[in-house]
Amino acid sequence: MADVRDILDMERANTPEVTRESFLVQKRRNFEKAKGVSKRPEGMHREVFALLYNDNKDAPPLLPTDTALGIGAGYKQAKARLGMKKVRKWEWAPFNNPARTDGAVFHHWRRTTDDQKDYPFAKFNKQLQIPSYTMTEYNTHLRTNVQKWNKAQTDHLFDLAKRFDLRFIVMADRWDRAQHGVKSVEDLKERYYEVVGLLAKAKGPNIEKKSFAFDAEHERKRKDQLKKLFERTTQQVEEEQMLLNELKKIEARKKERERKTQDLQKLISQADQQSDAATNVPSARKYEKKLVKKKLHHQPRPSKVDSVVNAIEIGGSGIKFSDLRGSGVSLRSQKMKLPANIGQRKVKALEQAIQEFKVDPSPPPTEEICNAFNELRSDMVLLCELRTALSTCVYELESLKHQYEAACPGKTLNIPPSLIPAEPIKQELIEPSTSSANANT
Repeated sequence: MADVRDILDMERANTPEVTRESFLVQKRRNFEKAKGVSKRPEGMHREVFALLYNDNKDAPPLLPTDTALGIGAGYKQAKARLGMKKVRKWEWAPFNNPARTDGAVFHHWRRTTDDQKDYPFAKFNKQLQIPSYTMTEYNTHLRTNVQKWNKAQTDHLFDLAKRFDLRFIVMADRWDRAQHGVKSVEDLKERYYEVVGLLAKAKGPNIEKKSFAFDAEHERKRKDQLKKLFERTTQQVEEEQMLLNELKKIEARKKERERKTQDLQKLISQADQQSDAATNVPSARKYEKKLVKKKLHHQPRPSKVDSVVNAIEIGGSGIKFSDLRGSGVSLRSQKMKLPANIGQRKVKALEQAIQEFKVDPSPPPTEEICNAFNELRSDMVLLCELRTALSTCVYELESLKHQYEAACPGKTLNIPPSLIPAEPIKQELIEPSTSSANANT
């Protein structure tokens, strides 16, 4: 504060000079104050404040303890009593490793009371069984082109195989190039498995082990390809990625063209079928129609019965479901999907027919169920169309009867009972187009 007063040009109070003796006296006073009785904080009850300290005025513990009851009571455990027993003796004892054949001796610390046991890690010493051959077997079965492999090179190869347990990378590194020439890892593998296979065939079929055929040329090509793949530059990687993206775009465009072509072929085939059905009517039916027209020449327009019957004959074969023979994977349940060329009126009539006959609208899509369900729905649509034709015929008969009675007063046209349906026609299964046509008639 003295510096602040000097900056503000204010009068500074007279303060005593700080000396070593005054500093020690002030520190001693502060220490005595700290040792005094602590005051109860404001707002704390007297009973709570009394629980914080004991008679010795010690600071409260961080964790609850009850060590005052005795050693070992509460959470406190008895300390380890060291020095009560004699220390067991250890010795620097020798041991041998069973995996070594050179008789090497090693040492480790061991208690004198322990029994002499085998080296505990000796159970991990597992060596491969490398086959061996005699001079007669080599001359009879293993002799090959001397320029590739001779007897000394083959012996050196099997010696390395026994030493390094068929670790061919290490074997190729320890290969004596000065005496036996340069051999790659593929050459060592090819010669080793070739000798093993020939020995297995020579010793007879009683051997359980199967010979392994090693294709050295395939292995060399594989490593060359990996080397070329690893040595690619950044530009080559980007170019390859760009080509892959272009390939995906081309395949997508190809699938789109195939889909459009299939849709166009469907439209063309439907149009051809309709035109063929309209033009290629049997001659007998044409002749019958001509006779009917001659007999009914007094009528102003043809009957609607023929138009309905022709419509059923042309397109009344039910629903034609797709075969799903295109490329790609598809679910079998897609076979039960209704074609897109069916109108909403037929779909509603089909749903009403399914409810009428109490059929499951979505059965399990097995092969037999899919085919049977599609045939059933096709027959249901054909049934609806036949009901529509029947109602039209009944309406035509009634209209003809009224026309006859109007033209010939006093006479009545009797309709044969065979032409009258025994049960009333359910109009909810008939398309609305029928009722509108009847109304127009």
